[in-house]
Amino acid sequence: MACFSSASKMNLLVTFCLLLCSTLMDSVKGYLTVTIEPLPPVVMGDTVTLKCNFRTDGNLREIVWFRVTEGGSSKQKIFTYDAMYNTNFSHMEDFRRREDLVYQSTVRLPEVQMEDNGPYECHVGIYDRASRDKVVLASGSITLAVMSPPKSISVIAADQPTRFNRYEAQNFTLMCIVTGGKPAPVVYFKRDGELIEVVPSDKPREAAESRGLFSARESRPLISRDLDDTKLQKSLSLLEPDVEPVRLDNVRPHQSNTPGALGQEGPRPTTEIIPETVVSREFPRWVLSSSPLYYFNHTQTEFSDGTMEVQAMLTWHLNPQLDNDALFSCEVKHPALSMPMQAEVTLSAPKGPKLSMTPSRAKVGDTVRIAVEGFQVGTKGNEVFPEPLFTWTRVGGLLLDGSAEKEGKVLVLERVPAELNGSMYRCTAENPLGSTNTHTRLIVFENPRIKKETLQFNVADSGEELFGPTFMMLLLSVTLEFT
Repeated sequence: MACFSSASKMNLLVTFCLLLCSTLMDSVKGYLTVTIEPLPPVVMGDTVTLKCNFRTDGNLREIVWFRVTEGGSSKQKIFTYDAMYNTNFSHMEDFRRREDLVYQSTVRLPEVQMEDNGPYECHVGIYDRASRDKVVLASGSITLAVMSPPKSISVIAADQPTRFNRYEAQNFTLMCIVTGGKPAPVVYFKRDGELIEVVPSDKPREAAESRGLFSARESRPLISRDLDDTKLQKSLSLLEPDVEPVRLDNVRPHQSNTPGALGQEGPRPTTEIIPETVVSREFPRWVLSSSPLYYFNHTQTEFSDGTMEVQAMLTWHLNPQLDNDALFSCEVKHPALSMPMQAEVTLSAPKGPKLSMTPSRAKVGDTVRIAVEGFQVGTKGNEVFPEPLFTWTRVGGLLLDGSAEKEGKVLVLERVPAELNGSMYRCTAENPLGSTNTHTRLIVFENPRIKKETLQFNVADSGEELFGPTFMMLLLSVTLEFT
């Protein structure tokens, strides 16, 4: 029993000695803990302060800040403090204390950019109490997340310009393009100020086409939009008995080339009975539901600087009677924005092109340019969206180069002959919401220069006839008589 007690006391003594030695070694070596205060994501252009806190009871040797680049394979030194050569510095606090001190080193990054995004490390070294030739090192790290607000936003119509189709329903796609955001922004669409409920789809156009023409009638209303009296009358007028039934096939009835108010043209049209400017609207022969399904799809593309480009697409079956003058907006939410960013467009059919002709007084042989300078009337000035397609034709004949029609905002007639005097030209402007046309007459005046050259040419021909063989025979006969 005595032996056991002696052994127990010996074990306790050994354990106490080991603990005492460990405590003494720790006090000689000292301790060092390093932490970096966390930061929330910051916005590009802000000033950021990185704070490195460390606790120690030893003597400070150095502080080094690094920016980690190339995925961690490289480090760029951005700040260094060496206590051996600099005993007075602004980034340290309470540096004169020796026992259980808390230090803080700060690094200020003014107007951070996207290249400042990434990890940062704070390395701290203190002298080992056992030997000043040894340094105890510790480090902490933090990842700085730099956000970039979107730089631009725009709304365009996909696959435009295109022709107006009065026989078949068309799919229409609005595309919203947002560039420069990091992280990727949230994009959504509104119609007349109300959020549109959408059906996510990887291929919105194919999904819309697979629904068919009238399947939208069974769809539930996605937005509540009151119809004004004008649009309601337009919709009801299409359901009257005298209107042709809706065609579901691709066969189109035979109609005259001159639509609307121009009436039927005979085999030899006369331009005198057509006014100088004629505006006609064409309305479709089919009806769609007032509550279509909207299909939504978006893609993201990352640039080299980490920013994103988002393309959001909204596709539905277009109804010109209801969608004309509808306001569609694309809005963007982003953590770097204090309020949503938006771009808006108003769907509008062309209202009649406004034409100009140069020269204003065309003469035979001149090059004449007939150009579209805008539109005659409109709900919001001369704005038309989407961009219309312009087609030029000559009433009752072919164009000067022999073609039936030409596309573009300008029609060029080179070296116009006198035969084109009084000819009528039609400019048709159309987009998926409607079609309209305007006529203008070409008046060709005589060209004095060409008339003078023609006169000189005729005199020369008469001179050749005067001194020709007949005159020579007459002169020879007179000479013989005198002989």
